[in-house]
Order: sequence, then structure tokens, then C-alpha cells
Amino acid sequence: MWRTILLSAAALALAVFALEWLEYRFWARTIGIEAFIAIVGAACIALGIWLGVRLTRQTPPAPFERNEAALASLGITPREYDVLLAMTAGDGNKAMARTLGVSPNTVKTHIARLFDKLEVSSRVQALERARRLRLIPGTGDAQGDMEGARPHPDG
Repeated sequence: MWRTILLSAAALALAVFALEWLEYRFWARTIGIEAFIAIVGAACIALGIWLGVRLTRQTPPAPFERNEAALASLGITPREYDVLLAMTAGDGNKAMARTLGVSPNTVKTHIARLFDKLEVSSRVQALERARRLRLIPGTGDAQGDMEGARPHPDG
């Protein structure tokens, strides 16, 4: 970042030097003020585009890699992990139960155990904590088809 700022400062200093070197008054009288303003405007636009590209360049996100150590240390079972992944879709207990092929009461039990293991009291908190622990892909992760998210290592 500092390098970019110093480069832009140097470019501005060079532009000031160039204006002085070209003797502003001489060129303004010779080619007309409108043309001079257009030249200075084009230079400012070019500098702005260059700075915009340099300052807003983003690196592509790294592919998601699940934190296996956190998964093991929390003692999350393969089925609980499947429920955690199903929670990311925002479905209710019945929809998760249909997807996973279990009863809604089983889903409730797995969610309660996840809450205990993640030390949270709501689904939103559970998902936030799971993202912080890198158990599930977060916003900005390169998810692809979530190959790194399934299956649980023991399942």
C-alpha cells in the first residue's frame, strides 16, 4: 500500500515538474485553454484509472480447507457434521430430516449436541462459530462444489 502511495506521489510530482517545464503560460496561450484543460484532464483520468486498478486489485480466494483438528477436538460426529452442513442452507428441521433421511427429532438432537459442542445458543451463532473455526466454508471462500466440506473424516 505504501509503495502505491509513494508511486502516485512521485507521479504527481513528475506531472508538476512537467507542467513547469512546459511553461504553462506559453502553452496555454499557444494551444488555447480548452486544449490544455483537456490534456490535463486526460492525464488525471489516466492517473485515476491506474491508481484504481492498483489499489483495488484482489487476490483470488484460496479454496476452502476444513479444519480437521478443530473438528476432532470438538468431537463432532459425522452425522452432526452433516446436520451442520444442512444448517447452512437455512432449512428447517423437517427439511433437513428429509434431506438426511432421519426423523426431525434426530435432527433436533444433533442440533442440540452441536450447540453444546460449539458453546452457542442459536443456529446463527453456531454457523458463525463453525465458519470462524473453518469447519464450513465462509463468505469469500472459494467453495466450488464444497468438495472439502464432505464427508466427515470418520464417515
